[in-house]
Amino acid sequence: MNAPTPGQLTSSLLYLDGVSVSFDGFKAIRGLSLTIEPGEMRAIIGPNGAGKTTMMDIITGKTKPDVGTVMFGGSIDLTRLDEAAIANLGIGRKFQKPTVFDFHTIEDNILLALKAPRTVARTLFWKTAAAQQKRIDDILGIIKLGDARERLAGSLSHGQKQWLEIGMLLAQDPKLLLVDEPAAGMTDGETAETAVLLKEIAKDHSVIVVEHDMGFIRELGVKVTVLHEGSVLAEGPLDQVSANERVVEVYLGR
Repeated sequence: MNAPTPGQLTSSLLYLDGVSVSFDGFKAIRGLSLTIEPGEMRAIIGPNGAGKTTMMDIITGKTKPDVGTVMFGGSIDLTRLDEAAIANLGIGRKFQKPTVFDFHTIEDNILLALKAPRTVARTLFWKTAAAQQKRIDDILGIIKLGDARERLAGSLSHGQKQWLEIGMLLAQDPKLLLVDEPAAGMTDGETAETAVLLKEIAKDHSVIVVEHDMGFIRELGVKVTVLHEGSVLAEGPLDQVSANERVVEVYLGR
């Protein structure tokens, strides 16, 4: 790990330490510590109720921890910011169910998501600049929907809608993407294509993938963090955590 630069408290892109949060007496997250490095893709697994969603809620500002440190970019305290400010910092989240504009074309969905000024004048006299058009083309290429750009988003398969929403997230130019169960409901072919897509994205971004599909995680070939009862139970390569007796007991053996 590189030494922090002046003004940084950590060289990690995302740094959680001793994070806990309770809801009506139930401790959803307890002493959670996790670091994500710049350019890293990490898979998060664990049984239902392990705290995966709450962890993402804390990172994106939807939920504030009772105690603990949550730092982004080395020196930014996420616990002091609201959801909009955190999104503007470059943290994007994709939920399990895709949300796209069904009655707009694929290309227009990306255009609407582009990170750009949204003043009244700019909206009224919008004209796609060459740089923005190139960005749209690049994103459509990454998500493999360039040939279908004029199709309505509502006509896409479930898997294709997932790819489009990932593309819309990329249009916001995030530094960190949180992706929730991207393989859920996909065909085997779509699942394989999604693994390729996320590995391509991870060349230029940090990515956290929450997933239950072990075959999909194996395709990603990344470090795995296992959550249980709100804290880290095990961490390492998939084969290593899969051989952990406690992981088998609380999750994989079910």
